Amino acid sequence: MISESTRTRFDREVAKYPADQKQSAVMACLAIVQQEQGFVGQDAEKAVADYLGMPPIAVHEVTTFYNMYNQAPVGKYKLNVCTNLPCQLRDGAKALHHLEHKLGVHMGETTPDGLFTLQQSECLGACADSPVMLVNDRTMCSFMSNDKLDQLVDGLRKAG
Repeated sequence: MISESTRTRFDREVAKYPADQKQSAVMACLAIVQQEQGFVGQDAEKAVADYLGMPPIAVHEVTTFYNMYNQAPVGKYKLNVCTNLPCQLRDGAKALHHLEHKLGVHMGETTPDGLFTLQQSECLGACADSPVMLVNDRTMCSFMSNDKLDQLVDGLRKAG
């Protein structure tokens, strides 16, 4: 399950911690798996647990707690819309519903062409900029009016 190059990357992360605390590298190891495979499935969770000497359930708890870890394949573009209360009060739900309509999928689904996965997320730490969203766990988008949402989706669609 874990290739030699993956193991080398894991080793580098584990080396950052005291020998008796190698489980501290769990998030980094999960991120490496996701970079290489696109998601963190149960087999990968077990491999990480075995490597770090942790119970598999402990790794699964990390994977399921943070929405940056995909537990199944996702589209090329993962769109996380903040739906926490401050964003809800400033049109976060409206933005999510607009994207559901535009993409033709419900929250948690992937478009048939495999381009977009639409998700909700907890606080992204930019309440004053709401509605906000995170694209592919890396790019924060603020003040996402319907027009800006349309421009973003259309631009990503053209980029393929």
